[in-house]
Amino acid sequence: MMHHLIVLPILLPLLSGLLMLVKRDSIVLPRRAIALTSTAALLVISAVLVIQSDSGEITYYALGDWQPPFGIVLVLDRLSALMVCLTAFLALGSVAYACAGDDRKGSNFHGLFQLQLMGINGAFLTGDMFNLFVFFEVLLIASYSLLMHGGGKDRTQAGFHYVALNLAGSAMFLIALGVLYGTTGTLNMADMSQKVAALDPDRLGLIKAGAFLLLVVFGLKAAILPLYFWLPRAYSSAPAPVAALFAIMTKVGIYAILRVYTLIFGSGAGELANFVQPWLWWFALATLALGGLGVLSARDLRNQVAYLILISVGTLLVGVSMNREAPLAALLYYMIHTTLVSGGLFLLADAIGEQRGKAGARIVPGRGVTQPALLGLFYFIGAVTVIGLPPLSGAIGKALLLNAALPSEQPWLWSLLLLSSLAGLVAMARSGSTVFWKAGRGDSDGPRLKPAMLAGLILLLGASPALSILAGPITRFTDASATQLLDHDAYAEAILSRNIAGGDS
Repeated sequence: MMHHLIVLPILLPLLSGLLMLVKRDSIVLPRRAIALTSTAALLVISAVLVIQSDSGEITYYALGDWQPPFGIVLVLDRLSALMVCLTAFLALGSVAYACAGDDRKGSNFHGLFQLQLMGINGAFLTGDMFNLFVFFEVLLIASYSLLMHGGGKDRTQAGFHYVALNLAGSAMFLIALGVLYGTTGTLNMADMSQKVAALDPDRLGLIKAGAFLLLVVFGLKAAILPLYFWLPRAYSSAPAPVAALFAIMTKVGIYAILRVYTLIFGSGAGELANFVQPWLWWFALATLALGGLGVLSARDLRNQVAYLILISVGTLLVGVSMNREAPLAALLYYMIHTTLVSGGLFLLADAIGEQRGKAGARIVPGRGVTQPALLGLFYFIGAVTVIGLPPLSGAIGKALLLNAALPSEQPWLWSLLLLSSLAGLVAMARSGSTVFWKAGRGDSDGPRLKPAMLAGLILLLGASPALSILAGPITRFTDASATQLLDHDAYAEAILSRNIAGGDS
């Protein structure tokens, strides 16, 4: 029974999503019950998968009993288990907040939400390049509708740009897959890693072109400079629970870069070994710098959080480009932190905007919030941790990454990472003083946090103190994940050289 768990993070949201889409005329309470139950069950399953993966064994599930490299496989290792668990935790906080009323503002919210979870989990678990494309499309189709949930001019315009760019990205993805398949004869990641290492020299230029095209596609998903301009408007226009879930979307692109350029084009790829990382280093630093400028220029809390996500993207990609065990382990810890806190800040910006009346989430003096002490506490926790001040998880993640830098990397990384943190500090202090200190008296009869909204905020923003308290066991897991990620031979052997009882199903 345990080997079937690998497929459940895909099947469970698929079935629950289809059930809610079929019963579109039902009242909202049963849909909320199904969504919350399904997402909570997904979190439990993903936690079990994390425990299972911590044994160090890489296992696979062969769909239809078609064995690799010819069949479709789902692969469980520490990294994929971590990403699925992170997605489930973020989704639970987001869907809880949505149950306070955001799910009523449009049709099919919960069904589409579950289908997006299916696509995200499939992207993390697949061991096949074509099915990575398929799951990308599933999560993107669901995200198109969720982005425009509730309607409005801003959301429609942002959604149009989002759709157009991602359709172009999908076309490039297919072209890149055609090039890679034409040169290697396979789309199984483990098999492709071996074929690339033994490739004829006259085909190196063609496969390098395919690899660079893939980098553009993944860079668009991850929002790397200069491909990030769609993100601030799209994320700040989306409904709060959707924007919170979208905090994992850039991490899907970063995960794809991690997986493809360590496994297929990593140290075992012969003449193509690690050829992308020097490019990533400079693009990551530029993303980090311009994200800091963007957060200073933001005039809306939601837009400010979107630029904070860009800072985190640059920080994570710096770790990817360093391509060693210590920085990879640091970026995995930082990824957990920034995903959950960014999602929580989107929810908090919405709660503040709801209580401020006409001023909304704009960073301008206006009516005070109805619950200044409670929302002020949440804001303080979110600001301290997203900036990277001790003792919360942001400081731990950034300290791990700074400590992992080589002397030749330190001048660039230390200066830009600390300057972007300073920009975040200035921006968060300015917006906090405007919203809470320069505000007028709040309406005592105004809207207050509903229990579901409070639950979502506690889950996501409360994760930062928990990550600090549990930093020891979490960093041990991320250290082991980084070691396993760089051992591409073990991955290939697990998929191609063994028939595991669980993998034969």
